[in-house]
Amino acid sequence: MPAIPAATLGQLAALGTAFCWAFSALAFAAAGRRMGVLPLNLIRLAMALGFLALATWALRGLPLPVDATPRAWGWLAVSGLIGFVFGDLCLFQAYVLIGPRIASLMMSFAPLLTALIGWLVLGETLTGRDALGVALTVAGISWAVLERREPADGVPHDPRSRAAGLALGFCGALGQAGGLVLSKLGMGSYDPIAATEVRVIAAIAGYALLLAVVRGWPRVAVAARDRRGLGFAATGAFFGPFLGVSLSLFAVRHTVAGVAASIMALQPVLIIPLVVILHRERVGVGGVAGALVAVAGVALLFL
Repeated sequence: MPAIPAATLGQLAALGTAFCWAFSALAFAAAGRRMGVLPLNLIRLAMALGFLALATWALRGLPLPVDATPRAWGWLAVSGLIGFVFGDLCLFQAYVLIGPRIASLMMSFAPLLTALIGWLVLGETLTGRDALGVALTVAGISWAVLERREPADGVPHDPRSRAAGLALGFCGALGQAGGLVLSKLGMGSYDPIAATEVRVIAAIAGYALLLAVVRGWPRVAVAARDRRGLGFAATGAFFGPFLGVSLSLFAVRHTVAGVAASIMALQPVLIIPLVVILHRERVGVGGVAGALVAVAGVALLFL
């Protein structure tokens, strides 16, 4: 049986990342309604660090990334601050201001931004077929998310809030793209799970400092006593910062960052059948058509 090419393994890991992030989005949405954005982000990353430490202890014999080089620590720490702190805070606030549908649409800019940053920073290039696959995937995601039928979400309707939400959604995509490219720059041949640990440790430090500045630690103490919220947070932490992000780093190590990001951006499409099953939401024809276009784009990337 012929060996699977490394690029294909990277693309499969990116697809696995999209599935993980779809599950984690639902879990974090439920947890965020109970805990609040800042406490949730710190708690989910602390839980993820526990999962990561157990995994690296079992796989590498080292619970913490003590063997990472100073260069890896530097780039991966900056990646964690940009992706987990800047990017995720912007995205979560965009959910509040413009709702999850439009915020998810704004996140579909991430593949294009990743490809652009990968070209500027890493010198990566996309083939014509890769570029077409990226374009189809982004177009399909945009179509599917825009056509999704959601109940009224109570978001503000004034132009300033909408403009701020759109800007924050774009910044969330920029944070995800920048964090992904810097991860590839700092990781090199280092273990993806241990590299994720470095990113998470840096992000925990960033959130701890931010909570101290805004005097938000009492809210963390209250959130830590919410057992149901902790259950949602633990589920999201397992599928998001632990398994999903580890798969994303494996993906960018073995394939072009822009291609990996395009496949990962299927998350808002993959979440549609989940909300149909779990939340009994109705999806329009456009949502299904957009999903098919996005899947066609991903298939093109795999050829």
